[in-house]
Amino acid sequence: MRVALAEDGALFRDGLMMLLEAAGHEVVGATADGDALVELLATEPADVAILDIRMPPEPDGGLVTAERLRAAHPKLGLLFLSHYAEAHYLMRVLQIGTDAIGYRLKEKVGSVDVLSDTLTRIRDGEIVIEPVLARRLVERPSSSRRDVVAALSGREQEVLRLMAEGRSNGGIAHQLVVMPKAVEKHIANIFSKLGLPADAAEHHRRVLAVLTYLRSQQDGA
Repeated sequence: MRVALAEDGALFRDGLMMLLEAAGHEVVGATADGDALVELLATEPADVAILDIRMPPEPDGGLVTAERLRAAHPKLGLLFLSHYAEAHYLMRVLQIGTDAIGYRLKEKVGSVDVLSDTLTRIRDGEIVIEPVLARRLVERPSSSRRDVVAALSGREQEVLRLMAEGRSNGGIAHQLVVMPKAVEKHIANIFSKLGLPADAAEHHRRVLAVLTYLRSQQDGA
């Protein structure tokens, strides 16, 4: 796929370009700041843009840049990379959008397979959240939502954690070594226990389920 990149660290930027090219992707351009990326993508179409969260023009310039890009190119996938798994960053990422977007740790995308899987899922419209962050948010909810947490079984919490990582039903079934029908039943129970509207689309109910936990973490911060 066609990928654009903004990263102010020259060494990491060069390494990421090499990794992308080794995976068979076309790097349409690599910049050191968000403003330059916006200018690049005004003339060079791309499938996904990779952004460092902490880069110029502001301390969190990657997020500001992404807001501009999502407004100008609604179908462009966005992958945020950071050294830090921070809940407040994730909340800002999800405010930008809940489709074709991802937040991963730099240290976890150092292989061709992991990076390509992440980019493919984002290009296909999924949410991809760093597993360690998704796990932390699900397993450590705030006290204000203890009743909701207590209502979920251990298996349902596992399913919700994998949903928070952006996994499909098939991906969850493979991870847990269960039948897809079992996953569907767990997800239906989660929706019911979280009180999510039955008339909402499946995709949006999944997002709402994940946001319930992300917001609980924010409430407890």
